Amino acid sequence: MTAEILSLPQAALHDQLTHRLRQMLVENQIPPGAKLNERALCETLHVSRTPLREAIKALAAEGLVALVPNRGAVALALTEEDIQHTFEVLAGLEAQSGRLAAQRITDAELTEIQALHFEMLAAYTRRDLSHYYRLNAQIHQAINLAAKNPVLSATYQQVNARLQALRFRSNQDEAKWGDAMAEHTQMVQALAARDGQALGRILQQHLQHKCEVVVAQLRDTAPLASHV
Repeated sequence: MTAEILSLPQAALHDQLTHRLRQMLVENQIPPGAKLNERALCETLHVSRTPLREAIKALAAEGLVALVPNRGAVALALTEEDIQHTFEVLAGLEAQSGRLAAQRITDAELTEIQALHFEMLAAYTRRDLSHYYRLNAQIHQAINLAAKNPVLSATYQQVNARLQALRFRSNQDEAKWGDAMAEHTQMVQALAARDGQALGRILQQHLQHKCEVVVAQLRDTAPLASHV
């Protein structure tokens, strides 16, 4: 990123900058509740404030950033209740995506998901969490798109945006990460078998497990945060 951004056309600059900021938020380089320091971000990303502010607005629309009066842009911070409610909704959306995708997926779409799965398995073997998570997100999105329901996809994108950073951090628990990888293998097998009921059940269970890990992590860090 950095100097390469400056030579991009305006639309490409916006996309690249939004992607980079989203990555920083998801990967906890900007922690939940932290104010987005425009001056520091401009220096880090080598851009002016105008494109930076446009990128921040885009991320606010996605739900990753809150625009707080008299404070500016703040990285989204969810309460335990927020997290549980959002995961409940997302689990239902993913389960429905799985059931529909099993009926409607094309052979080409299935092949692409299988390829992403094997690439993700390689990233897991290397313990490359950043690459693993990007592939993981692509797989979940590909299953959602294979359902071929634009209303479902739009709702899924909006709800999932609120949980991206938490889903990323949930894989920092080594044992739980291994469990998640195993569940992904089961997902791909069920999808290949066109077994929508099984896939929906696995996806719902997968999201429930994610929620449990995230809530446990939140509870572990809460006492520490109270002393900061």
